[in-house]
Amino acid sequence: MRIKMTEGNKLAVVIVLAVAVMVGVVWPAESATGIGVNWGTLSLHRLSPSTVVDLLKDNKIHKVKLFDADPYVLKALMGTGIEVMVGIPNEMLALLSSSTAASDLWVRQNVSTYLVKGGVDIRYVAVGNEPFLSSYSGQFQSYVIPALMNLQQSLAKANLAGAVKLVVPCNADAYESSLPSQGAFRPELTQIMSQLVSFLNTNGSPFVVNIYPFLSLYGNSDFPQDYAFFEGTNHPVTDGTNVYYNAFDGNFDTLVAALAKIGYGQMPIVIGEVGWPTDGAVSANLTAARAFNQGLVNHVLSNEGTPLRPVAPPMDIYLFSLLDEGAKSVLPGNFERHWGIFSFDGQAKYPLNLGLGNGLLKNAKDVQYLPSRWCVANPSRDLSGVANHIRIACSVADCTTLNYGGSCNAIGAKGNISYAFNGYYQLQKQDSQSCDFDGLGTVTFLDPSVGDCRFLVGVTDGNSSSCSDLHRRWLLLVWLWILWGGWNLTM
Repeated sequence: MRIKMTEGNKLAVVIVLAVAVMVGVVWPAESATGIGVNWGTLSLHRLSPSTVVDLLKDNKIHKVKLFDADPYVLKALMGTGIEVMVGIPNEMLALLSSSTAASDLWVRQNVSTYLVKGGVDIRYVAVGNEPFLSSYSGQFQSYVIPALMNLQQSLAKANLAGAVKLVVPCNADAYESSLPSQGAFRPELTQIMSQLVSFLNTNGSPFVVNIYPFLSLYGNSDFPQDYAFFEGTNHPVTDGTNVYYNAFDGNFDTLVAALAKIGYGQMPIVIGEVGWPTDGAVSANLTAARAFNQGLVNHVLSNEGTPLRPVAPPMDIYLFSLLDEGAKSVLPGNFERHWGIFSFDGQAKYPLNLGLGNGLLKNAKDVQYLPSRWCVANPSRDLSGVANHIRIACSVADCTTLNYGGSCNAIGAKGNISYAFNGYYQLQKQDSQSCDFDGLGTVTFLDPSVGDCRFLVGVTDGNSSSCSDLHRRWLLLVWLWILWGGWNLTM
C-alpha cells in the first residue's frame, strides 16, 4: 500500500522523529546475519561483565543471547552496538502471565531502561527457556501465551513493540518424526504451538529453536557418530528425493515440516542454542567440539540452506556457549558444565574461526588470577580417610572432569584427591585453612596439571553482587504481585 505524503503527514513524521530523538528511543537497523553466542553466568569463577564484553568485541561477536536480564551484564553492554537477546527465566512466567503490572515493571526495568541512546541494542526478549521441554511435564506450558500477551502490551505501552520482538526458545523435543518431511509438533503441544506461532507471525518474530546433535549421539548408542558432524557420513538419511548428510539439517527440516503442518511453512527460524561440549562424556572432547563447531559455522555461512529450505535467508545461530559454567546442574550429564568455546577464564579451548573477519579466537585480556599455587594431597599422610573430605569438596567445587569420559579421569586416586582439594581451595580464594582437610592437604607452587587435565587457578575480577541485585528485583516483582492481589494471603 502506498500512502500519499501530504503536508500534514510530513509534519507528523517530523514530530515523531523529533520526539524519538529527544527521549533517546533507538530503532535498531536491520540485523546483520551471522554467528552469535549464548552468554550464561552460572559460573563458580565468574569473570567481570566488562572483561567478557571486551572478549566479545575482540572477537567481533555482534550477537549475544542472555538467560536473564542481569543489570551488571546489561550495563557492560551499553554503547557496544552488540545485538542482545535478554531472557526471562521460566520461574517468572506465572507472575508475568497473571499481572500486567508485573509485566509493565519488568519491561520498564529491563528493556526501557537500557534501550536508549548510547544504551543496549536489545532486539529480542526470550520469554522462558525451553518451557515446553518434555521433562517439565507441562509445568510452565499454560503460562507462556498469557505472559507473551501481557509483555507485548507492556512493550506497546513503552512504544517499543516495533523495536523489540518477543520469542520463546524451544527445545527440539517439541517436535518429532522418523523422517524430516513428516515432522510434527508433539500431539499435546499442537494447540499451544499453533497459538504461539500465530503470535510470532503477527508480531514479526522468528521461531527460536535449540538443536543439539551431541545429545542425539549421547542418548542413543545406535546413532551414527559421523552423522552428527558436517564432514560427510556413511549413514545419510534418505527422505523421498531429499538426502540428509548431517543431523543438524535433518532436525532443522523436521521443524520446517512441523511448522508447515500448522500453516506456517515460511516462518523465519533462529537457532537459539547449538554447540558441542569439551568434557564430561566420552564423545565430549576438544577434537570433537572443534570439528562440530567449525563445521557448523562453515555450513551456516555457506548459505547452502537445507533440502526443505534450499533458498532461504541466511540463518542466525547462537553458539552454546561462550564460557564454561561450573555451577550448572549436571542432571542431564556431566558435560553440562563444559559447553564453552572459551574456558571459565576466557581462554580459547581450541582454534576456531567464527567467520566474522577476525581469524581464530582471541583470548580474554587482562584477566586477574589468584596467585599461582594449588592445593594437593599431602604426600606424607595416610589418605585412607579422605572420602568424606572429597565429598565435601566436590559438593562445592566442580569435579565432573574426574568422572568416566572426563579429561581428568585417568590421573589416579591421589590425583583425584588433589583435584577435588584444589577446586575447593580456589573457590575459597586460596584461604590457607581451606587446604587443611584435617592435615590431608598441602599447598604447592608447582602446577599439578597432567596432560589435558588442568588444575585451575581462580580469578579475582568477578562481580558477585549481581546475584543480590537480581534477587532484590525478584522480591520487588513478587511484592508487587502480592499488593496487586495475585496471591490470596488470607489464612
